[in-house]
Amino acid sequence: MAKKAVATLQKGEGRAYAKVIKMVKSPKTGAYYFDERMVHNDDVKEYLAK
Repeated sequence: MAKKAVATLQKGEGRAYAKVIKMVKSPKTGAYYFDERMVHNDDVKEYLAK
């Protein structure tokens, strides 16, 4: 299954997106968690700056 998902992202419009993993601190507990998103290549730096 994973191979099929990766293959579809490598064709056509899939190359215009990147998977971004950001570490975020929870305001309630103070623990860190990872936020994973598919972001357009033009918006990666803007997303990480938040």
